[in-house]
Amino acid sequence: MLRWRIAIVVSAAIALSYLDRQTLPVAIQAIGKDIPLTNSQFSNLQSAFLLAYAFMYAGGGKIADALGTRRGFTLIMVFWSVACASHGLAITFAMLAVSRFLLGMGEGGGFPAATRVVAEWFPSNERATAMGIINGGTAAGAIAAPPLIALILIYSNWRWIFFITGTLGLLWTVWWRRAYFAPGDHPALTGAERAKIASTALPLEAVKPPHLPWLLLLRIRETWGLVFAKFLSDGAWYFYLFWLPKYLYDARGFDIKAVGAIAWIPHLAAGIGCLLGGWFSSYLLRRRISLNLARKVALALSAAVMPTILLVPHVPVSWAIAIFSLAYFGQQSWSTLVMVLPTDLFPTSVVGAVAGLVGFGGAMGGIAFGELVGYLLDHGFGYGVVFKLAGTFHVIALLVILFAVPRLRPLDIERRLGYQGAS
Repeated sequence: MLRWRIAIVVSAAIALSYLDRQTLPVAIQAIGKDIPLTNSQFSNLQSAFLLAYAFMYAGGGKIADALGTRRGFTLIMVFWSVACASHGLAITFAMLAVSRFLLGMGEGGGFPAATRVVAEWFPSNERATAMGIINGGTAAGAIAAPPLIALILIYSNWRWIFFITGTLGLLWTVWWRRAYFAPGDHPALTGAERAKIASTALPLEAVKPPHLPWLLLLRIRETWGLVFAKFLSDGAWYFYLFWLPKYLYDARGFDIKAVGAIAWIPHLAAGIGCLLGGWFSSYLLRRRISLNLARKVALALSAAVMPTILLVPHVPVSWAIAIFSLAYFGQQSWSTLVMVLPTDLFPTSVVGAVAGLVGFGGAMGGIAFGELVGYLLDHGFGYGVVFKLAGTFHVIALLVILFAVPRLRPLDIERRLGYQGAS
């Protein structure tokens, strides 16, 4: 059906975003021969990405709400593809940092736009599954990154990694422009599928209030609860995502070929987590379990596996990869569910803005923990302390959600805020 094909198109965009953001961590050993970097400078590069990503995740939601999904996603993808290619021109740490910042600006709008696609095209009982497919793109891109980068480095230098991945993004934009239209405008949408979509999802122009300022949205307990939970869980996730190749280089003695051969395995587990987390929640709904319980049971099971990461420094490398794989599985199952919560709670007209705020919190968590990781490693604390901290974050985030969202159901935000919006 057409809506599932659209989910695959969006999943491909998310795959490219994770391919682009993994280029620097996986290629860091080769880049370091031309531009030497300390652990703190490596953290600073990720912070430059995440700082821009945080603000544009919030701003990108507003852009998608204002321009519409089709035009908004086009602008977002073109910008981040050019920014990715610009890494290949860098000759200093400062130039790398600027390119990283620009990449974060572009990629920040990707997930809010994807969330709008889910809200526009899918009824509530399919949204977690659709988001799982889309979020599965994170794994596809990250799986492709290590072997692709290793292959490019065999035949060329590290600069071509960025030129090639930037070109892939521009090619996706052509596909997007041909494939995507809003449900009301899509020429290939059948009457039966249009009726199914309309049965549980209101058209954007019919949902009130049409716009709410961020400060008003943050007055809603569920908003800041999701933001803080994402701050915690993404603090751990960005550490795993950005530091796994460096951990394998520094602590396990891997070279680029070994990283290319091994580092994709946890991302494969992450992809399975994306699909199973969303599928399991949707399965519970089909079994007539309440929305509240279906989402929270799936979230709790996802968080329960995350403390196993504490064992990584104490086991052989084969077991370490297995534990990373379990943690990646749990994280991306968790992430799929957290990203779909705004579509469960908020009217479609503000889903992009709320998703943007949630992503902002996640990116700021990545900055805060990433900078702490760089400091700890450069001051002799080692990876053991870092893994002990990261292993607790998802459990705390689950408690935050249980407190902030005691009952998961669509919110009457006009009543909650006493807001009388424009008609």
